[in-house]
Amino acid sequence: MKRDDAEWQWNGYCWQRRADADGKAPRKTPKKDVVVVAGEFPLEFTPRPEYIQHRIRLFDQLKEAHDREIAAKPRVPIKVTLPDGRDIDGTAWETTPMDIAKSLSKSLSERVVISKVDGVLYDLTRPLEASCKLQLLDFEQDEGKMVFWHSSAHVMGESCELHYGCHLCIGPPIEEGFYYEMSMERAVSQADYPAIEALSARTIKEKQVFQRLVVSKENLLKMFQHNKYKMHIINDKIPDGTSTTVYRCGPLIDLCYGPHIPDTGRIKALAVTKNSSSYFLGDAKNDSLQRIYGISFPDVKQMKEYKQFMEEAAKRDHRKIGVEQELFFFHDLSPGSAFWQPNGAIVYNNLIELQKDEYRKRGFKEVITPNMYNSKLWVTSGHWQNYHEDMFSFEVEKETFALKPMNCPGHCLMFGHRDRSYRDLPLRFADFGVLHRNEASGALSGLTRVRRFQQDDAHIFCTLDQLTSEMAGCFDFLKHVYENMFGFTWSMKLSTRPEKFLGEIETWDKAEAILTDALNQSGYKWELNPGDGAFYGPKIDIKLTDAVRRNHQCATIQLDFQLPERFKLQYVSEEGIMDLETGKRVGSVMKRPVMIHRAILGSVERMCAILTENYAGKWPFWLSPFQVVIIPVSAAAFKYAERVRDELHEAGLNVESDTSDLTLNKKIRNAEVAHFNFIFVVGAEEEKNNAVNVRNRDDPASKSKGESPVRFAETICFILGEVSSLHEVQGGTED
Repeated sequence: MKRDDAEWQWNGYCWQRRADADGKAPRKTPKKDVVVVAGEFPLEFTPRPEYIQHRIRLFDQLKEAHDREIAAKPRVPIKVTLPDGRDIDGTAWETTPMDIAKSLSKSLSERVVISKVDGVLYDLTRPLEASCKLQLLDFEQDEGKMVFWHSSAHVMGESCELHYGCHLCIGPPIEEGFYYEMSMERAVSQADYPAIEALSARTIKEKQVFQRLVVSKENLLKMFQHNKYKMHIINDKIPDGTSTTVYRCGPLIDLCYGPHIPDTGRIKALAVTKNSSSYFLGDAKNDSLQRIYGISFPDVKQMKEYKQFMEEAAKRDHRKIGVEQELFFFHDLSPGSAFWQPNGAIVYNNLIELQKDEYRKRGFKEVITPNMYNSKLWVTSGHWQNYHEDMFSFEVEKETFALKPMNCPGHCLMFGHRDRSYRDLPLRFADFGVLHRNEASGALSGLTRVRRFQQDDAHIFCTLDQLTSEMAGCFDFLKHVYENMFGFTWSMKLSTRPEKFLGEIETWDKAEAILTDALNQSGYKWELNPGDGAFYGPKIDIKLTDAVRRNHQCATIQLDFQLPERFKLQYVSEEGIMDLETGKRVGSVMKRPVMIHRAILGSVERMCAILTENYAGKWPFWLSPFQVVIIPVSAAAFKYAERVRDELHEAGLNVESDTSDLTLNKKIRNAEVAHFNFIFVVGAEEEKNNAVNVRNRDDPASKSKGESPVRFAETICFILGEVSSLHEVQGGTED
């Protein structure tokens, strides 16, 4: 609802009511009658939407009945066991996890975010029902952080309902913060952020309690009858005759599994970070929605640190550096597909060459497979049933074809193309083929989310007995690229069987046991990530941490028993078939190979984005498109500068010469800003001695012109030594 211009006027600071009927002039500074911090719209939508009071009335009725039911529960003694083995006495339906936290320590009760009861997340203020094992989690633990941000999403959702009069859809926590999607008549703008933050601050100050209530499907449909999106979720996700939970804080009542923090006062700082458009349930066929992102912390100091971090991240944004260094660009005529300019192509190709060199050492065989397949291939693999909406498909001669979004089915065809023996295994196929995925337009984001990309994709076909050694090889490959080449730290999670999966549970259990054993033998720390495996097999997700402590998921190792089965892949095993009468071998047992899906860089596009931001555009020498620039001190040295450039170019270096009419100091400054690894200054003295004056970007002592130039031959030998030591580079350093 827009403001009524007859009632409101802008006073240069905010919108306020016009003069009262007695003719008094409007105040110049905001006081009690001010309803907005700034912007075009009042702080609160008026009148409040009818659905808010409708939900509250029904909630209060149901809560009253629920409280009577809980009051009637038998209060019997229970034992609460802590992680250290201590038992604490409690009372069923009365003692809460928060009571236990308070009995242990005041500071713990103030710091704790959520509890786990017998391994399941549980509200701190919800009474315990029986003897149990109890854990208390704070914001520094991943699960605690997710709950904290989920509760913060509810706070922001409440603010959005009050400010926009919108219909909320979903509001989950994400890796960094949270978002809420909503439907409304107007679009969100940055001018709305102060109003949302002001309302959220009020909600936090009020310390609104999160109240949990189990509600039947029948009553849920009544409670959310004004919201078609909630109605769709209720009808789609909740079986008839069953119940689920809603949570209330203040005027907001939302369909939600929970759990949540005790009250909104636990949140000490909340900020809106960005907004975008989206589609309901991520489907472009559905309604277009508005999505607002936020971040929150239990300490104001953490918010200050986060904002400083984001300022630094903005300077490193790969989209900004990509433009400045002319690495890549995007165009509306091919959304989600990068145009790699010469400088960017150097980085891109160097990454691929890095992997090709490693493949040769590690026994991988590079293959090239088609970009387009008949949909029958994807039906066989199972992707069509689970993934076809994310594929670009089209009709060719009355048959449905699709651009490949992954390489694995093509590699299965290649394995099955001829007879295979156990002597051929392990067989390691590597493929840099172009992939296409039909990402929603609203999800596209620079190089990190694209529609056209390449991967350092590989598939290993091996026997069960070879799995342990192959997994060890994967971990060694990871260590070399992530730690030795890029200086990243990394962590691993084992993602297990999801809700929708192919194959038999027994096969999944076997695969998960093998991966668990491999992880235990690796010597690296790892965590369990239940239910997040691929639909065809469990996987190990690898997250790397860059120079500014951001986490990225790029590499993956997935174990697959399903595709070999679906494609009927087999090999001649060592095990023979014996004639029982003669005792002679009359044949061999045919067995299925095991398939490992493996990527180290993952999407090359995404890795380019990560490395751009990790290095802030200051590329290590082996990867750099800006290795050397030749700067003549005057026009008289132009010819010599060009000769030096040509010789370095012939030696295989990325080199430029600046023969513009700028001053020497300006040329040097431009080269420094462009982050050239080496600046060679040449003049009459250098030409006479067949030398160059070297400035090394990473050696401050070389920034001023030295007294004695370095002979050109020695310089070339030094630089070529830099190139040849590519595989010895540690974390991108150059000396």
